[in-house]
Amino acid sequence: MVTKAQAKPKTDFERWQAYVNTATQHPDRWNGYDCEIQSAVIEYNRYLMGNAGYLPLDWQIIKAMLWVETGADSPKWGSNPIQIGNPGDPALNTLINGKEGSNLVVPPAIRTKLNVASATTQPALNIRAGIGYMLTRMAKFSIQSVPDADNKIYDVTVKPGDSLDKIARTQGSTLEELRALNPGANALKPGQVIKYRKAAMRQVITGWRPVTTQNVGALYNIGDPAYTRKLDYALTLIHTGKPVACK
Repeated sequence: MVTKAQAKPKTDFERWQAYVNTATQHPDRWNGYDCEIQSAVIEYNRYLMGNAGYLPLDWQIIKAMLWVETGADSPKWGSNPIQIGNPGDPALNTLINGKEGSNLVVPPAIRTKLNVASATTQPALNIRAGIGYMLTRMAKFSIQSVPDADNKIYDVTVKPGDSLDKIARTQGSTLEELRALNPGANALKPGQVIKYRKAAMRQVITGWRPVTTQNVGALYNIGDPAYTRKLDYALTLIHTGKPVACK
């Protein structure tokens, strides 16, 4: 017979599991950020919809992330519930400086408000920053030729010593754009007319990894081997609960 003194110590996951089980019994805490999360997710979905096959983000996975990251008993719950911006965490700096393609993911209306102070003291911004970094980690990027807003096609006459690459650089276009507009124009001759359109090589989103608990645990999480397992458990509780009616 195992006595109380001999009981096996609980793992981190078991302690967290017991905590969230208790939290669900207090709807004011458990559902406290639901409407804010839904509002933030709507902002991102509107901004990214139609972008390289983007699929609408499910707000419930963000709620699960909050409860894995913090929880209502944490002093951070009222300031930075998703914990982005903690000392030593490079994620917030990535967003503030538009690195890793985050400038293509985070809506400008959110990005312009982000700084260390605002994102770590205002829960609404902290949540939006967390969503932005998570989606940045889910996005796939590449460098491609992007046409300028001026879609007009221009002509340029080849001069001695010109090449398609030189013309592209001189005229503010790209080699890819010139090749597309001038198929077969490899060996240029002086006097030849080449078509071009203003363009630049830029980073673009080319696709998205599915926002699954496995991907969030592997690509967003730092340091918690039980992160995916906790997300799955939190989602089970969220799915069985009664949703909050938000305006």
